[in-house]
Amino acid sequence: MALRQKGAVVVTGASTGIGRATALYLDGRGYRVFAGVRKQADADSLEEEASERLTPVMLDVTQPDSINAAKEKVEDAVGKDGLAGLVNNAGVANAGPVEHLPVAEFRKVIDVNLTGQYAVTQAFLPEIRRGDGTIVFITSIGGRVASPFFSPYNAAKFGLEGMADSLRRELKPWEGIDVVVVEPGSIATPIWDKGNDAFDAAREKMDPEATRLYGPQLDRMKEVTREADARGLEPIKVAKVIEQAIRSSDPKSRYIVGRDAKMMARLQSLAGDKRFDKLMRRSLKLPDHAPPAR
Repeated sequence: MALRQKGAVVVTGASTGIGRATALYLDGRGYRVFAGVRKQADADSLEEEASERLTPVMLDVTQPDSINAAKEKVEDAVGKDGLAGLVNNAGVANAGPVEHLPVAEFRKVIDVNLTGQYAVTQAFLPEIRRGDGTIVFITSIGGRVASPFFSPYNAAKFGLEGMADSLRRELKPWEGIDVVVVEPGSIATPIWDKGNDAFDAAREKMDPEATRLYGPQLDRMKEVTREADARGLEPIKVAKVIEQAIRSSDPKSRYIVGRDAKMMARLQSLAGDKRFDKLMRRSLKLPDHAPPAR
């Protein structure tokens, strides 16, 4: 299979986790990386570890002015060569029951994980077209399989899957452009610590009725996130798949990363919804006691 020439790549959410690992890995592989961060300390840390090819870029995917400034900086740097890749990775997570999680918390996750990716993709698409590049969306197995109490995160990731499909079909006339979805399973990143913090925050904000109804399940889900972090793959595993997709002249439309992710996707497709619901609750060891409605 023919391989594309290495060029310039924009990576969002490069401060930690998959984004940081990807930015550093692509830099080490010879790409010119523009690493999107929101804090100067993260920019300084990346510059210390990377080569001179890597350029930190201040980029808040929820702020149009920040996106436009990053776009102009990249355009000035790459000129007519355009981009070989855009890695949409920035994301946040929170948790809580649909019945009690504030709508504002739902909107926050959608704004970063879905709307922000849309806005960044729209801004950088002309550069991708100039460079016959690849757009990569980091969704997760959570874009195929929904978990209880992570409805905002799953909604955003399912949305990204649909957006990627639409975009891939829209860009079909430009044969040099590819759109790829990468779906990691459990990866050892700070998002799990943030997930635990989210459960703590949700518990603190819950009124007595919400605690009565959902408290034991939320306590167990917090344990589940700890267990997922402990068994998670290193982010470099995802970075290598991303580089493979960008380099390939004919990448797959989807890459599942991690044994657990592949197993979950396969099992859901075979079991059917209701049976899979039971299997998931059993696997997560969620308590089935239902408090009375009162």
